[in-house]
Amino acid sequence: MKQSLFESRHKAGWEQFALTLDRLERGKNASRVATFAKDYRRLCQHLALARERGYSSFLVDSLQQMALRGHQQLYRHRSRLGANALAFILAGFPRLVREQWRFVLAAALLFFGSLIGFGLLVYLFPDLIYNLIPVEQVNEMQSMYDPVAGHLGRTAERAASENWVMFGYYIMHNIGIAFQTFASGLLLGVGSVFFLLFNGLMIGAVAGHLTQIGYGQTFWSFVIGHGAFELSAIALSGAAGLQLGWALIAPGRLPRGEALRLAARKSVLMICGVMLFLLMAAFIEAYWSSLTTPAPMTKYLVGGALWLLVAAYLIFAGRARHARE
Repeated sequence: MKQSLFESRHKAGWEQFALTLDRLERGKNASRVATFAKDYRRLCQHLALARERGYSSFLVDSLQQMALRGHQQLYRHRSRLGANALAFILAGFPRLVREQWRFVLAAALLFFGSLIGFGLLVYLFPDLIYNLIPVEQVNEMQSMYDPVAGHLGRTAERAASENWVMFGYYIMHNIGIAFQTFASGLLLGVGSVFFLLFNGLMIGAVAGHLTQIGYGQTFWSFVIGHGAFELSAIALSGAAGLQLGWALIAPGRLPRGEALRLAARKSVLMICGVMLFLLMAAFIEAYWSSLTTPAPMTKYLVGGALWLLVAAYLIFAGRARHARE
């Protein structure tokens, strides 16, 4: 391809890339910043083609100069992305949870209320569990927490699995529950309410049954550690789903589509924090909760500390910085 044709075909893109570079270098938001990495890769491809085809040094030098400037901006913004992610984890996420406290409170009451309530009912009336969970699954749960089984929280088939395998399994399983609880909020919030109640009933039924038959120490010492992050994440995913549903039910003066779009921004950010909680829960469950060597009291103390840590993080993190701003 002749150089003149090559230039005429790509000149507009180069000029647009140069304008984006100018705006970024002046610290302004560029309209094409979302596609900056793609534009930069295309420019590098054009530079390689210009060199390979022996085009004029003027063209090669100008493309190379833009590529160098683009490289600097690309990695500057990548580092800024990392800093923004860290700021969200340390302050932005807990502030968002506190900002949405009404939805968080409603979700927590639905989830933990059903969990505790049905757990007590099953403990007092043991046969109730079979109205919710099939006999085969109840027997499987009993085998997972049998004090003489030699393993905790895993079926006999999975007892010999490597911790990293179970880590991946826990992540996929927990993310599935959280996303289901969140996304079903689009059904006017009814879906999120259902899954919050359903998961609360299921967990409460298992807890009440295992405690009633004498497996409480193995069960509670297993779940108390990772439960701080996992159960909190389920409640928070429900809060994000309820926010979506409320935007559809009561959009206020905004059109429903616009109200849903605004609510989705905060809900998706909430789910990003939920994913972090679930990652930590899966790690603790795979590498700590399943251990049989620590004494139950040690696990209770560690688990209690983790619950306090989660509560302190959600209540206090980001307050000082927010007050200064």
